[in-house]
Amino acid sequence: MSVAPLLRVLGAFTGLLASMVHVPAGDYLPLRGMGGQRMHVAAFDIDAHAVTREEYLAFVLTHPEWQRGRVAAKSSDTSYLSDWRGVLDPGDATDLQRPVTSVSWYAAAAYCEAQGKRLPTTDEWEYVAAASETSRDGSRDPAFMRRMLEMYASRTATAPPPVGHGFRNVYGIEGLHGSAWEWTRDLKPEEMSSCAGAAMGVSDPSNYPALLRESFRSALTERSTARMLGFRCAASGSSK
Repeated sequence: MSVAPLLRVLGAFTGLLASMVHVPAGDYLPLRGMGGQRMHVAAFDIDAHAVTREEYLAFVLTHPEWQRGRVAAKSSDTSYLSDWRGVLDPGDATDLQRPVTSVSWYAAAAYCEAQGKRLPTTDEWEYVAAASETSRDGSRDPAFMRRMLEMYASRTATAPPPVGHGFRNVYGIEGLHGSAWEWTRDLKPEEMSSCAGAAMGVSDPSNYPALLRESFRSALTERSTARMLGFRCAASGSSK
């Protein structure tokens, strides 16, 4: 990759904070715990779309310790950024707009911290994931739940589609379903179950999308990477 595109990427990196969406406080029904009670979630800000390869390239350019081949073994498995063509080559113009994947929890957390952000908690992520295009809580809408399952089923096993073209919920947050799975700050929520007993003790056994997400998270460690696992950042709620 030539110098000019790299400089363009670095310039874009400084403006990423503007891509966040403010989410007002509210509550949702967690899959587990709380005795079936709804969980209150304080207001927070979250990225409107998943972090892209282009945005992550800007990060590794300024934080070379997170480049492929330089990451400490304790911070990632051996498949870190394995879907990039080269150490500083995420791919073509379309690839640059795909969510960055094959990054560990440690790498995702470091990226967010470098911007003064953090990974969203599981409660924050699930709270906004429950929103449909028209409602802050679509978990009781059978049609929306079926649509989410269809989006999960349509995922490919290779690379997620470019950001900006997926499902966008009532908050204006795009790509939570039908694209890459996403890291959360608390990797292993309490009472995480095995796949065999996944539906036991849950608040809503019909919430199959949430069961799928829990099952996927249960298989991860902080060092894990996967071609369909990316992330987005969050921050404490602002007054806007």
